[in-house]
Amino acid sequence: MLLSPARGGAYHAGMICLSYEERRRLEQLESDALAAHQLQRLNTLLATILPHNRLYAERLAGVKLPLRSLADLAELPLTTKDDLLPAPNSEGFAAHLAANLTWPVDAYVRFHRTSGTHGRPLVVLDTADDWQWWIDAWQFVLDAAELEAGDRAVMAFSFGPFIGFWSAFDAALARGALVVPTGGMSTQARLDLIQSCGATVAFCTPSYALHMAETAAKQGIDLASLPVRRIIVAGEPGGSVPSTRGRIESAWNARVVDHSGASEVGPWGYGDAEGRGLYINECDFLPEFLTIGRDQRANEGELAELVITTLGRAGCPVIRYRTGDVVRRPRRDNPVDGACRFTFLAGGILGRTDDMLIVRGVNVFPSAIDEIVRGFPEIAEYRVRIVRTNHLDKLSIEVEDILAAPQRVAVAMQLRLGLKVEVLVVPGGTLPRFEGKGKRFIDER
Repeated sequence: MLLSPARGGAYHAGMICLSYEERRRLEQLESDALAAHQLQRLNTLLATILPHNRLYAERLAGVKLPLRSLADLAELPLTTKDDLLPAPNSEGFAAHLAANLTWPVDAYVRFHRTSGTHGRPLVVLDTADDWQWWIDAWQFVLDAAELEAGDRAVMAFSFGPFIGFWSAFDAALARGALVVPTGGMSTQARLDLIQSCGATVAFCTPSYALHMAETAAKQGIDLASLPVRRIIVAGEPGGSVPSTRGRIESAWNARVVDHSGASEVGPWGYGDAEGRGLYINECDFLPEFLTIGRDQRANEGELAELVITTLGRAGCPVIRYRTGDVVRRPRRDNPVDGACRFTFLAGGILGRTDDMLIVRGVNVFPSAIDEIVRGFPEIAEYRVRIVRTNHLDKLSIEVEDILAAPQRVAVAMQLRLGLKVEVLVVPGGTLPRFEGKGKRFIDER
């Protein structure tokens, strides 16, 4: 009989480096022991990459190794996405490659490219060892989803160069699940496949989970009666947004498990069982929290930009990388659920620094608008526009509303955001649907 790695078994021995028990042990480390573990991994990474990695050899020139404590990390320069762009004089293939590659191209086996949502797409490569690190880091997400050997996992995304759920595919495969790709299938075809193969787990964005539910309702498919028990979501806020999460769980009769990661960084976050937010996998990622727009350490409870250092990706490392993700800096107190001691981000990712809207002096995050709109089950889809008229910013929302009653949405926006918002009803099916990251916010200022 095959045993599930999720419960300490040995299926596909060697493909998952840490056992279930070892992952739980790492989650429960006291702060001093965790810091020692992180420092050892960080020093090992730096010793490995600095003789070969041109970007960080230049940026960290003169740094004395090994670092004596994690406090020394704050003395190192921050890394931005612009720092990872290829040198202007690069030619050929090199003109597309991230600047933080450690080894010659022949050492790499995985090719992926950033989505380009926030700038020009960037080619990111991984060695076989790096890819194994991705698979191992993903196990924390799959633990949260209780994915077992024998589960049937449908990957509802297109298999292009964007990393998407590629690493999840191999991570679930290593765990012993039957992994079902859906490539360029239509939504209807994917739903048919989910039915016919008896899928128990689905991987997708929150937007696409809702779109599949909408399509299923139109086709008379009862999603709630299917054996799908987990929806693992990533790519955008939603999995930790209560109203969005609630709509997905109600439609699918399945529990949503949130996840966060990035091509440049890796799969760093996984949701808690209650859907309250995200844990940071601190055995593989070292987090910091900076005041938005500044390089100062954020105070506990303050909105902050998440900065991450990878601890196990030698071929394409990032040191003190500004992710652009906005979170609330957590308080270091008792574990959220009494067991896991990793840093917990209440509410998950609240937005991005480059997506934060300042409308008439009020900071507005897309996730806040999503939370309000998704609280109205009669609204199938929406789109936000921000324009400037006579030097004043104006926010309007288009909604596909079965009730055709936009005033109730406008009132909710006024009460919860403190903004007067124009809400317009548009015909059903006229607003775009998204397989990948939703693009519902149009800034025309």
